[in-house]
Amino acid sequence: MRQATGIGVAAAFAAAASMLFTGCAGNGAGLDANGQPLVPGESSGPLTADFDSIQAHVFTPICTVCHAGANAPHGLRLDAADSYNLLVGVPSVEVPSILRVKPGDPDNSYLIQKLEGHAAVGARMPLGGPYLSSDVVAVIRQWITNGAPPSSATAMPAAFAILTVAPALGDVLSEPPALVVIGFTHELDATRIDSESVRIERSAMDGGDAAAEIVPARAMVSFANPRALILRPLQPLNAGHYRVVMRTASGSGVTDIGGAALHSTDYGEALITTFDVEVAP
Repeated sequence: MRQATGIGVAAAFAAAASMLFTGCAGNGAGLDANGQPLVPGESSGPLTADFDSIQAHVFTPICTVCHAGANAPHGLRLDAADSYNLLVGVPSVEVPSILRVKPGDPDNSYLIQKLEGHAAVGARMPLGGPYLSSDVVAVIRQWITNGAPPSSATAMPAAFAILTVAPALGDVLSEPPALVVIGFTHELDATRIDSESVRIERSAMDGGDAAAEIVPARAMVSFANPRALILRPLQPLNAGHYRVVMRTASGSGVTDIGGAALHSTDYGEALITTFDVEVAP
């Protein structure tokens, strides 16, 4: 098998990239006694039913207490760089038949079910409270009802490129990820996404000479967020070193809906991310 040589794609992503909800106990950070977000300074303005406002008032100050970094619960990072592509159109890890955010349908969005405390699995979030007030949840509901649009400040870049990857380059995970999610700057041509166009490979963590093995995985483009490519391993990822490789050759690789391809390498492939899984014995 040819080695992927496009480490520049992964490096570029790392430079650019500068709670669903289970895990650590909630400590009320970012909330007042009434479950209202505490927003430092006056420039942020009131909470409104748009992604930027919800990120600034809820996800960043409250949810990233737990949902940040390599070992965010269920791989759900809710920092500003990653949250949209890891929420909208992405299946819940706990209940895969339910999307974390289903645009237009807050009742069937796992995010709302966890915030309101009636999800089929686990406890209400933030774990242990204080919980978001009904007014705050209503604003998040309205954003989802409106179609869960992305940031209003996000103009489509001219170049077709990778915007976010989770797990991120160099992550060391204490638990195997259930999903690998790659966010792009343009909508993807879903007809080009299959097990040949993008794959997960595993090699021994000791750096031995054994050839990397391909991990069986299902690749799909989210209908609700066509800029997100989701890889679901079909078996648990045991301890080891992993990399995600994508075919970029013109005519056979991943493209946007206009046919633009990612930057190609000599082999027509690019290394997207690498991460380690350290599973306790």
